[in-house]
Amino acid sequence: SNFLLPSYMDFHVVSCRMIHALHIKDGKATYVSRYVTTSRFKQEEYFGGAKFMKVGDLKGLFGLFMVLTQELRKKLQVLDATYGTGPANTAFIYHHGKLMALSESDKPYVVRILEDGDLQTLGLLEYDQRLKHPFTAHPKVDPFTDEMFTFGYSHEPPYCTYRVITKDGIMLDPVPITIPESVMMHDFAITANYSIFMDLPMLFRPKEMVKNDEFIYKFDPAKKARFGILQRYEKDEKNIKWFELPNCFIFHNANAWEEGSEVILITCRHNNVDLDQVNGNQSDKLEDHGNELYEMRFNMKTGAASQKQLSVSAIDFPRINESYTGRKQRYIYCMILESTVKVNGILKMTGIIKFDLHAKPERSKEHLEVGGNVTGIYDLSPGMFCSEAVFVPKEPGVSGEEDDGYLIFFVHDENTGYSFHFLHH
Repeated sequence: SNFLLPSYMDFHVVSCRMIHALHIKDGKATYVSRYVTTSRFKQEEYFGGAKFMKVGDLKGLFGLFMVLTQELRKKLQVLDATYGTGPANTAFIYHHGKLMALSESDKPYVVRILEDGDLQTLGLLEYDQRLKHPFTAHPKVDPFTDEMFTFGYSHEPPYCTYRVITKDGIMLDPVPITIPESVMMHDFAITANYSIFMDLPMLFRPKEMVKNDEFIYKFDPAKKARFGILQRYEKDEKNIKWFELPNCFIFHNANAWEEGSEVILITCRHNNVDLDQVNGNQSDKLEDHGNELYEMRFNMKTGAASQKQLSVSAIDFPRINESYTGRKQRYIYCMILESTVKVNGILKMTGIIKFDLHAKPERSKEHLEVGGNVTGIYDLSPGMFCSEAVFVPKEPGVSGEEDDGYLIFFVHDENTGYSFHFLHH
């Protein structure tokens, strides 16, 4: 089997990153790392340095300067944006025989795994020129229908555009999703019949960026969280149903499914997020803003919405056996976030925790520990930090036990400077 990860983790706002590929066969492992040779990478390699702006640069007057500089470079044809400007550094998806490296500011890049385990970037994927907008780093593939469901968010109307890609790799017509203003919409979810969009108050604020020396995306703690649920194959948004829940932000969902007239979303919910702080720009410590596992329920008949906390802080980057995507399942694997160390521009993860959704959480707990709905914790040693894990089922499909498989991740030992991979059964 092949196991691939971006070099560190999802949502670290940096420049071009590498793919780290681990090939396991006959009890032996081989490893290779390669840059995704995006258009951005090739041009910056030619110039011998960074020329494209990074999301993490977009703060204060410097952020305005970076935007204007990049636009001037495009106008003078110093930079070519024709074949994408993104770093393809966030996540991977495999669909219709194509492995895609993704970042939400761009379109997918197709990567090929060669017979000897090496990696080759084939180029930008635009679905026969039908893809005209950014493509989320977290599309969903339905394992029962082999279709892919995706969206892109933008700074200009329509602020969100939904797409369905058939099992044969054909991208269907765009479905604009109306939301009041531009927001960061990092993830979404699907069930057997619905797609779920998240209009959360992480707002695009270029004026405040310059005026108040703030990051270009600002969280508004006064606004409600909104969730839009649309039948998966609708050709427009007229039948979308919107639900409100208390203010929050969500980077990553675990899964969603239906129970009767209710849609259930399992997600990692934040009470408050400062993206500038996540990038290590303001504080030596990453404050605890929640980062908890939640169950959210949306009643499609009554319009009622409710939520239930399933964990204490601090966890994120949920993983499941993806053979159950969009269907009811039991086990969630999350990364434990270290919130008491200097972030240095990246969240650090200290281990993995396993949740059983069939068990009740223990309300008395103040720390992440085994008991209630927590069936296991794997903590790394002091000074050791890991990447986001991937769950690899022992048997594909839903015929075997849901949690019979392997969690695979990379580990970095800050005490020695060495990195290695870890496989946990």
